[in-house]
Amino acid sequence: MTAATYQYVDLTDASVVTTRALLTARENIGDTVAARAMMCIHGGAGFGKTLAVNTCLRGLEPAGEDVRKITFRARPTARAVRFELFTALDLAGEPPRHPSEFDRLLKTALAERPRTFLVDEAQWLNGEAFEYFRYLWDEPSTQLAIIFVGGAGCHTVLRREPMLSSRIFIWQHFTRLTPSEVLESIPLFHPVWADADPEDITFADQHAAHGNFRAWAQLTAHTRTALARTGRPRVDQELLRWAFSRLA
Repeated sequence: MTAATYQYVDLTDASVVTTRALLTARENIGDTVAARAMMCIHGGAGFGKTLAVNTCLRGLEPAGEDVRKITFRARPTARAVRFELFTALDLAGEPPRHPSEFDRLLKTALAERPRTFLVDEAQWLNGEAFEYFRYLWDEPSTQLAIIFVGGAGCHTVLRREPMLSSRIFIWQHFTRLTPSEVLESIPLFHPVWADADPEDITFADQHAAHGNFRAWAQLTAHTRTALARTGRPRVDQELLRWAFSRLA
């Protein structure tokens, strides 16, 4: 489905940290897939949603789960969703021209065996697109689990669609790391923080990262550069201030 690493930046020696949110996602995704249901994981940008979901779904693949990832970058119509599904399923031939024929083709393919769709950046979906996923999931012959992952807009749009919202099996909200979670997780995230003073980690979080894993990845990359250029053995606040100067 996806490469073994899902970091925002190509950060050498970075590790996927088993946070409370990731453990909860693993349990929720496992239950959703087992039930052939739909779930929604939503939260702010950079909170680790996509990384957690990719990690959890990758863990299902050795057991034979057929996971397909779909990502939208603009507000798609139902027609665009059909074409994305056609591509994600690796269907042969040319896509059908008529919607009814296209729908029959997709339903037939989805009835062949159990599948899980990861629909990333789901905040771009409108009511029409969400409704099309519900239409396919409702078909008795399809054996489909769907994981919607997106920002706050994803949750808002889903809640406006009662026919779909009422079918969401599990909702999970990703939030920022708390100060205590930062002290637990960041030393495990990358070696530059492993022997850092906890006060310096808290300093970095308060001034730059703010409990956001993507911001921590950016800050870590700049901190590695600073350590390499200065030859210092470990992080300190002077070095961190230089790293902060590169961030917005």
